[in-house]
Amino acid sequence: QVWLVESGGGLAQAGGSLRLSCAASGLIFSNYHMGWFRQAPGKEREFVAHITWNNERTYYADSGKGRFTISRDNAKNMVYLQMNSLKPEDTAVYYCGRFRGGTYYANSNYAYWGQGTQVTVSS
Repeated sequence: QVWLVESGGGLAQAGGSLRLSCAASGLIFSNYHMGWFRQAPGKEREFVAHITWNNERTYYADSGKGRFTISRDNAKNMVYLQMNSLKPEDTAVYYCGRFRGGTYYANSNYAYWGQGTQVTVSS
């Protein structure tokens, strides 16, 4: 069974930083592209960042370009999201997902999700 467990969320001030982690198990992690999404209250889950299996390519939503960095460590079955210059509008539950094909920015193209980690940014 595939498990994805996110961690690293918390309360941050605007302009601050957080580093989210996602631990994966039950899959050959290095075979899969991975992504981060987020969901704010009353909103749909939205794309944040995507990384290919070999770290060669990354993609970001416009909202996070220049502020967020996705990375992975295949030896540790981990994917990370470094978030800098946080804004109150970044407040959401952040999820990592295992990509299964199609367009990288559509949450329907991710097969598994973790339970999420809450990020709250105060102004």
